[in-house]
Amino acid sequence: MNTAHTLPSSQTPQGWRLLGFLSLGLLLLAAAVLALDPSVEGVRRLIRVTARTSLLLFLLAFTASAAARQWPGAWTRWQVRNRRYLGLGFAVSHTIHALAIATFAQLDPVAFHQASSVGNFISGGIAYGFIAVLAATSFDATAAWLGRPAWQRLHLAGMYYLWISFVITFGKRIPMSPVYVLPIVVLLLALAFRLWPRARRLQ
Repeated sequence: MNTAHTLPSSQTPQGWRLLGFLSLGLLLLAAAVLALDPSVEGVRRLIRVTARTSLLLFLLAFTASAAARQWPGAWTRWQVRNRRYLGLGFAVSHTIHALAIATFAQLDPVAFHQASSVGNFISGGIAYGFIAVLAATSFDATAAWLGRPAWQRLHLAGMYYLWISFVITFGKRIPMSPVYVLPIVVLLLALAFRLWPRARRLQ
């Protein structure tokens, strides 16, 4: 059976309902992590967990159009149709991530400054600026006000900057643990998958 044509079902959350489910799930996940360990180590674990949930939601939005072209079916149509809400779910996840970082800085400022740098603040600040602008222009009214060409350029630049930000964030942790090679490989594959149809058209 070709699951691409049978999934998701009509009961699969769509649109704002999907965003509501994602937001609730992320909040419950954060509460569970902190309930299991309310110490600073629990907060640092939450930072790592939300980095992973943010990566997953980002990749679903980042690869939506390419997936629909390569594997047309119910699932990829759902992915494209809900790309806006997956992106907003990513913004929710990364907002929780930012709050966890701020809490870490408050609870253990010495360890926080040891784990951060001026470069982190600059690149991270730009990334969060893009997230805020992309989220704000993910509504019909603001997208219409911005205009289609400007909207496309903004979202293209933002998505690729966030991709670079993820690569840098996970890449610099590879010396600490080789497990961080995995998200780098996934990000590179996602980029190749997104660009591959365009490369084929140029041949």
